[in-house]
Amino acid sequence: MPVWHPRSALGLLRTRLRQGPVWLAMAAAQHGIRLVHVSSDAVFSGARVHYDESCLPDPVTPYGAAKAAAETGILAVHPEAAIARTSLIIGHGRSAHEQTVYQLAAGTRAGALFTDDVRCPVYVGDLAAALLELASLETAGIHHLAGADAVSRFELGTLIAGRDGLDASRLPAGLRADSPLPGALDVRLDSRETQKKLRTTLRGVREFCTKP
Repeated sequence: MPVWHPRSALGLLRTRLRQGPVWLAMAAAQHGIRLVHVSSDAVFSGARVHYDESCLPDPVTPYGAAKAAAETGILAVHPEAAIARTSLIIGHGRSAHEQTVYQLAAGTRAGALFTDDVRCPVYVGDLAAALLELASLETAGIHHLAGADAVSRFELGTLIAGRDGLDASRLPAGLRADSPLPGALDVRLDSRETQKKLRTTLRGVREFCTKP
């Protein structure tokens, strides 16, 4: 009897991350259906920090490699599809990062928010509106849908704490470079070219975390 191992499960998940979107793209292309695939800034290593839509993926994690492979496969079988890369999604307190901030502030979770791990968070409502717009356009290929501000996970945590009435002084800070966690440190998606095509403004976190 075959033995099920966690590594086998991870391998299967990575395979499905690569192949599932491609199968969907093949079906969409066959029936002339518009496809917008949501991808991630995890396709980049952080080596050059700033990434616009012309930058080629150079992932450093299996997840990032699976997302990059899915992008390539989708555009190979459905050239009219749109790929929408995004970053940390924030909004309504339900995201993983917001939940982490709440738990750290309450002292119910160990760990720290990294000061050297930088991304361009996007508000979930802005992202949803931008994806709907992108779906209605005929533009194809790579698009970036990230917020206008680049902040560390620690600064993001303090902004969330301020928005939600938490004590930001209780949030522990640390360096990801000193941790065993894999992945890029500083990845900043440049969304200016995509923003020119949209009516929706992809606001920066310093705006959407401080204004209604």
